[in-house]
Amino acid sequence: MIRDPQRFHKKAVLCKSLDGPSNLRRETLPDPEPSANEVVVSVEACALNFFDTLITRGKYQFKPDLPFSPGGEIAGHILKVGSEVDGWDPGDRVTAYIGWGGAREKAVVSADRLVSVPPAVSMEAASGTSITYGTAIHGLRDRAGLQPGEWVAVLGASGGAGLAAVELAAAMKARVIAVASSEEKLEVCRRHGAEQTVNYHTTDLKSALRELTDGHGVDVVYDCVGGDSTEAALRAMAWGGRFLVVGFASGDIPKIPLNLLLLKGCAAIGVFWGESVRRDPAGHRANMERVLDWVATGALKARVDRTYPLAGAVEALQMIEQRKAVGKIVLTTA
Repeated sequence: MIRDPQRFHKKAVLCKSLDGPSNLRRETLPDPEPSANEVVVSVEACALNFFDTLITRGKYQFKPDLPFSPGGEIAGHILKVGSEVDGWDPGDRVTAYIGWGGAREKAVVSADRLVSVPPAVSMEAASGTSITYGTAIHGLRDRAGLQPGEWVAVLGASGGAGLAAVELAAAMKARVIAVASSEEKLEVCRRHGAEQTVNYHTTDLKSALRELTDGHGVDVVYDCVGGDSTEAALRAMAWGGRFLVVGFASGDIPKIPLNLLLLKGCAAIGVFWGESVRRDPAGHRANMERVLDWVATGALKARVDRTYPLAGAVEALQMIEQRKAVGKIVLTTA
C-alpha cells in the first residue's frame, strides 16, 4: 500500500562537491512537481552501483550539475502524474532507470522510463534489475539473438553484470560457461545457472572453451572484462559466433586481430545499454517486463546483498568501493 505523502520528510542524499562518497550530505528538499510528461515517484528503494562512486568524484562519463543525488535505479509507487501522462496512475508500483537522482524520498521520472513491478517482486529486488539485467537481456536477446541450446561464455561471470548474464542466459535455455578467477567465484556462478566453469588463472581459456563445447566452440561471448581474456575467448568462438563487447572492468581495452572475425565468420558487437534505453524506451520496457516476470517466478534471483537507510548512503557506497558486496546494495526510505 502506498504510504501517506504527508509523513514524508522529503529527505535526499546530495553530492555538493566532487570529493567522493564520504562527503555526501542528507538534506531536506521542497516537494517536487512533475511536468506534463513526468511522474513523481515515492522512492522506496534505490539500488547503488560502482559508477555511483565515480560520479561523486566527477570521474564518470556523465557529469551532472551540482548538487545532485547519486543512485540511478529506483523502485516505488507513483504519487503524482503529469497532465499528458497516459497509462500510469497514482499508486502504481514502478521501477525506473534514471541515471542519477534516485537517493531521495521523492523523484521526478519521465513517464517513458517507467516499468511496472509485479506484486510478487519486492521493491528492493526491483530497484536493482535495470542496469545489470537490462544490459544482459539487451546484449543476449537484442544484439546476439541468443537461441536455446547455444553455448554462451561469460567473462567476469561472478561480478554483478556477469552474474546477471549467467542467470539470463540460463533462463533463455542456453548452455552457460562461466569464466572467473577463483573456485569460490565459480561456485557462485554454478548456483546461478552456469553449466560449466573455467578458472582462467589456472587454465588456458581458449583450450578450455573448445574442450567444454566438444570442439564446437562458443556461439556467444559476453565480455564484461576486456584485457587478456578477450582474444583467447575470441579464438575459441564457433563459426558464425557473436562476441559481445559489454565493458572493460579490467581497465584494459584490448586490441584484437581483425583477421579472427574473418576466419571464423563471426561478429564483434557493441552493447551500449544506456544509449539503447534513450533511443528505444519501449524496447527497454518490454525487456524489463520480461526480466521482472522471471524474477517473480524465481527464474532470476535478483540478489540483494544488504540494505541501508538513506542515512547510511556513505557506508553503502564504501561497501561497493571496497568490493565487499555480493549482489546489490540498496538504499531504502521505509
